[in-house]
Amino acid sequence: MSIAKVKLIDLTTNLNNLDPILMSFIDLKGFHPVHASEIIEKVHGLTSFVTENPCEPLLTELDEIEQQFKIGLSDKENRDEKYKFSDMLEYMHEFRNRLETESNQIKELEKHIQVYNDALIQIENIMNLEIPLDDLFSCQYINIRFGRLPNSNVEKLRFFQNKPFIYKSFNHDHNNSWCMYFTTDEYKSEVDNMFSSLFFERIYIPDFVHGTPKDAEKSLNQEIENTTKMIEDYHQQLNNFIAESTEKLSAIKGELLFLNRVYDAKQYVVGLGNKFSISGFAEEKDVETFQKAFESFEDVEIEVNDAYSDRRIKPPTKLKNGWFSKPFSMFVEMYGLPSYGEIDPTPFVALTYSLLFGIMFGDFGQGLVLIILGYLLLKFKKMRLGAIGIRIGIFSALFGLLYGSFFGMEEVLTPLYTQVLGLSGNPVNVMDSSFTMTLLIAAISIGAFFIVIAMILNIFTLFKQKLYAELLVSHNGLAGLILYGYILVGAALQLVLGRSIFNIWTILGFAVVPLILIFLKEPLERAFHKENMFPKGFRGFFVEGFFELFEIILSYITNTMSFLRVGGFILSHAGMMLVVITLMFMVGNGGWVVLILGNIFVMGLEGMIVGIQVLRLEFYEMFSRYYHGNGIAFNALNK
Repeated sequence: MSIAKVKLIDLTTNLNNLDPILMSFIDLKGFHPVHASEIIEKVHGLTSFVTENPCEPLLTELDEIEQQFKIGLSDKENRDEKYKFSDMLEYMHEFRNRLETESNQIKELEKHIQVYNDALIQIENIMNLEIPLDDLFSCQYINIRFGRLPNSNVEKLRFFQNKPFIYKSFNHDHNNSWCMYFTTDEYKSEVDNMFSSLFFERIYIPDFVHGTPKDAEKSLNQEIENTTKMIEDYHQQLNNFIAESTEKLSAIKGELLFLNRVYDAKQYVVGLGNKFSISGFAEEKDVETFQKAFESFEDVEIEVNDAYSDRRIKPPTKLKNGWFSKPFSMFVEMYGLPSYGEIDPTPFVALTYSLLFGIMFGDFGQGLVLIILGYLLLKFKKMRLGAIGIRIGIFSALFGLLYGSFFGMEEVLTPLYTQVLGLSGNPVNVMDSSFTMTLLIAAISIGAFFIVIAMILNIFTLFKQKLYAELLVSHNGLAGLILYGYILVGAALQLVLGRSIFNIWTILGFAVVPLILIFLKEPLERAFHKENMFPKGFRGFFVEGFFELFEIILSYITNTMSFLRVGGFILSHAGMMLVVITLMFMVGNGGWVVLILGNIFVMGLEGMIVGIQVLRLEFYEMFSRYYHGNGIAFNALNK
């Protein structure tokens, strides 16, 4: 339950080894490489090998081909074949052009079929017309239009009765009237515009259609059959071509995927004249694996040092936690990873989060439901939140046993306490009005205890980082701990034993002196580093320091009182379940429905609110005192 120990590894060799080294480098596991820019920006004379990656546009085009033509290419990397980028691009262009050409031909034929089908529908609707179509279309002074008119616009034709046209409807369906109209050459444009304004959709009868509508129907059906056969032939040719080309395209894609990773790896390469270097971090157990990966290369130097040996590079953080605390690293990552050398707060977060949630959401039955839901989310959805649900469900169930609550019912567990454990009733009766003050004091006490632990963790962290001045005089350091602890101990003794430790000497020693040290924190730190204590003058420092001290004292009070919400949510949860149980008894026979729906409502609403409130206590009341979260994640090349 800590931050993994890492080593800084520097690999240096000649430029002629660049490509072979990178081909081995990209397969490393458990190695966190350092971007070249982090080093080059801080040292003059170094060069970067980052260039435009020629693989990216080719992979993009391959992806477009796969999506456009529904082709499934293998994602397996290929290192056996050797291709030139120009040859790859040429082959892909030829492949795509042929597919697009044949696809366009198919689309064109499909358009023809659509036209023939529309014409066929029109022909079927004028089947009772026994006049040959050739005679209709060969009229010298009359222009005929076949098509369909929306049913909603047929009635509107009466507004144009003065226009020189004749309208004839042959049939109609749910949406359209299949019809024809004709007019003279003189009024053709005017009548066409009128029908166009009524959304008349003209249907053209193909030129190869002759004879009566019955003869035309036969011609159209034959043409549709022939065109459909042509489309099937094109599809077959297209599928055969794709099948023949898939293997080569997969090989090209595999080579591009491999080369793409090689080009991407150049962002970690730093040029040193006729040499280059790659730097990064690996866990101590993976150092030997890194060395073995390059032992077959000549003129390769590998240097292994402590993580902080190069101050230009910030070591990454890799959290290592046990079964219980591991899922809670999600909350730590939300706030920010700890820097390398800091403490890992995950175990503390796991314990305090589960404990506070269980206290605020204590119900044996609902806790069991949380465990089951968490397990299902973890097993089937692989959600880390599901793993957290299991743990907080356990604590919720445990505190539910303490409160004697089972899905809000207070009497179900009573036999367990009276007959098995020999108690007079529930160990903790939350709804007892005489217990309310005790509950709120207990909530504040829990918060104060956690704040003290947070201060101790901060002191430990400062000690590890050798920040001794801040350790002594910070409001979250030793001075703050003495001040806060003195007030807590004094208040506890006064409340419990009725004895006071507040006198002139203890106040001077445990309150005034720590306050003065906290007030003079920055000047004392500057003095510790042999700098001027008051670079901007004492007056300016005094005004600024006074208000900062006031804010610090206020934060002690507000952070402690913030834990009152723990007691408040205990009462809130119990009160909401009391309402559910009361409604259940009021309903009578259907009470079980109210019980189920009420529990679902309380678990959904209050469970979410309690989860957020506990996270707020973690971040604002505890993290702010001992944790910064300025670390960077350990991102290995290959997980």
